[in-house]
Amino acid sequence: MKMDYIYKIKTNPLIYNYLREDSSWYKPLNRGEDVFKEIEEQAKKFYKQTPSDKIAKLSKNIELIKTFMDVIN
Repeated sequence: MKMDYIYKIKTNPLIYNYLREDSSWYKPLNRGEDVFKEIEEQAKKFYKQTPSDKIAKLSKNIELIKTFMDVIN
């Protein structure tokens, strides 16, 4: 595995934890394929940190606050 991949994995807790969950990505990394960007995208999808997931979470929180405000009034 390339040293820069090892450094990126160890410094990024999102990717580090994802590789511990789904170890099938180690094979392509060891073969020297440039799949690091794909691993990062998959980790964001797995941990729901994509922009669409963040927007959905925000709208859910806004709806919750709105419901509390309706109950108070």
